Amino acid sequence: MKICMVAEGCYPYVVGGVSSWIHSMIQSFPEYEFIILAIVADRSNRGVFKYELPENVTEVYEVYLNDLDWTQKKGGRFQLSSKDMQAMRSLLLNEEIDWERLFALLEDPKVSLDDLLMGYDYLQAVKECYRTHYSDVAFSDFLWTMRSIYLPMFHIMQFHVPQADLYHCVATGYAGLLGAMAKAKYGCGLLVSEHGIYTREREEEIIRASWVKGIYKNIWIEQFRKMSLVAYQRADLVTSLYEHAKELQMELGCPPHKTLVTPNGIPTQRFEAAPGKLPEDEGFVNVGAVARVTPIKDIKTMIRAFGYAKEKVPNLKLWIMGPTDEDEEYAKECFELVDTMHIPDVVFTGRVNTAEYIGRMDFTILTSISEGQPLTILEGFAAKKPVIATDVGNCRGLIYGEGDGLGEAGILTHIMNVEEITIAMVNLGRSPHMVQKMGEVGYQRVMQKYKIEDMKNQYRKIYQDFEASKEM
Repeated sequence: MKICMVAEGCYPYVVGGVSSWIHSMIQSFPEYEFIILAIVADRSNRGVFKYELPENVTEVYEVYLNDLDWTQKKGGRFQLSSKDMQAMRSLLLNEEIDWERLFALLEDPKVSLDDLLMGYDYLQAVKECYRTHYSDVAFSDFLWTMRSIYLPMFHIMQFHVPQADLYHCVATGYAGLLGAMAKAKYGCGLLVSEHGIYTREREEEIIRASWVKGIYKNIWIEQFRKMSLVAYQRADLVTSLYEHAKELQMELGCPPHKTLVTPNGIPTQRFEAAPGKLPEDEGFVNVGAVARVTPIKDIKTMIRAFGYAKEKVPNLKLWIMGPTDEDEEYAKECFELVDTMHIPDVVFTGRVNTAEYIGRMDFTILTSISEGQPLTILEGFAAKKPVIATDVGNCRGLIYGEGDGLGEAGILTHIMNVEEITIAMVNLGRSPHMVQKMGEVGYQRVMQKYKIEDMKNQYRKIYQDFEASKEM
């Protein structure tokens, strides 16, 4: 069976998190041929892989959301048919969208995005949408916003998707849209696996964003909901990492009978055997943050909280273990914050083998503003390290358990709450007994539910079921 793994903005260009999961999945099933369909920002990312691809990856295709070449297509002026016009109208007005018609329209090599988005027919559809829902804003701004919103979607829909037996999309959004296109074109299987809820993550980003204002935030959010909904509707199976995520998927329109919870899994033995503290660690309480130095991980809040906690517990030492080159400007701001606050004992290790460091830590910390089911927490648990984590994704479930009766494996805080995170570090820094007790709870929890063997067995059955249905 040939499986097309579809990912947006992660594998094989970014390490950690979802990328690690994809890499592990491909390695876990050498009996299957995988092709990668990677959605990236632009051609500057072309072929810049951070992973050595497994032998069972036979091809890599790249799709660029911001492709500078899109205006170069020479299509000539054209007029939409009445059915195409109605499909365009249904998309903009979000009224029973005729996706098949839109897929066929954008697949036509004669269609120029320049001509389409600047053409009379698209203008008329935009005008109707404007009159119906958004007449309180300036039309010129509205028109250009609608062009900028639909350019990346239409560009994605012009891509000639490769044929595979199963499309496995590791998100909805643009990845799910490609999967829906492939299913319409080839009749292949479609599996969607969400680590975070894509629509909610984009909604949070847009609400906080400064580049989009007022009513236009709602238009962008609605756009991402449309793409997620078509993925949910066309998928044969939609997996999530925990029960609350499954509930959110259903709220967003995923049919309940398609949903399945498949928790993350880690190679527990790799972290159980992690080496312990070194002589240089003597006297320190090591706090380990396995995280990319990027805004979504909110490293600045972590640094501020650590600075205040260290005033109360002087032997605390913070280890930030993750790449600093993914957002170099943000990383520079983090380095400068450490200097400005005059905080000693903050170590930026860069990219490391987590298993070589995790045993040296007393506890771990995660201050993200968005997560799914963080592998770093599970890895810490496998090494008997409790965690301080913000209340995002499944962090609450991992810390408190989901009815397993084991107890607390760490401390939960609100996002961007420097005071709460400071207090949590002080409490664990002063209580080695609490650290040990919570670490044992975390270890029991990960061994009960989050071993990689359990995850592999679930996905092996899923893949085998798709393979069997293909042969019928």
